[in-house]
Amino acid sequence: MVFREADIKCGVDAKRRVAAWAKAVIQGHGKTAGEICVVSCSDEYLLGINVEHLDHDYYTDIITFDYTEGDVVSGDLLISFDRVRENAKDVGVGFQEELKRVIIHGCLHLVGFGDKTDAEAKKMREEENKALNMFHVEQ
Repeated sequence: MVFREADIKCGVDAKRRVAAWAKAVIQGHGKTAGEICVVSCSDEYLLGINVEHLDHDYYTDIITFDYTEGDVVSGDLLISFDRVRENAKDVGVGFQEELKRVIIHGCLHLVGFGDKTDAEAKKMREEENKALNMFHVEQ
């Protein structure tokens, strides 16, 4: 996992630990972690990507571009740090905690989980919670 900046500073704490954790989560789903890039960006930058590539005219916290081939999971996770900060306030958690949730949400998309239906969204949230618990146990 690599961390890049689009138009906003990448504020991921403990990058090596986060990368190792994401890799372990991916492996726990029977896949191999390939090239995964976390790209930090602003609301406006990600809105532009959302409109241009997905024809969606609204803010989102993450857009996942999936380059997975077979069991090797690869992709770009474009994350609005503005949206993560706002979401963290809304749900009453710290920024780093919400950021880990969003990063692992993108990784779970790459291993095959969806979130379009209520049932898929519920399963996605369960998997996110399992992964977050795993991160905290490893610390």
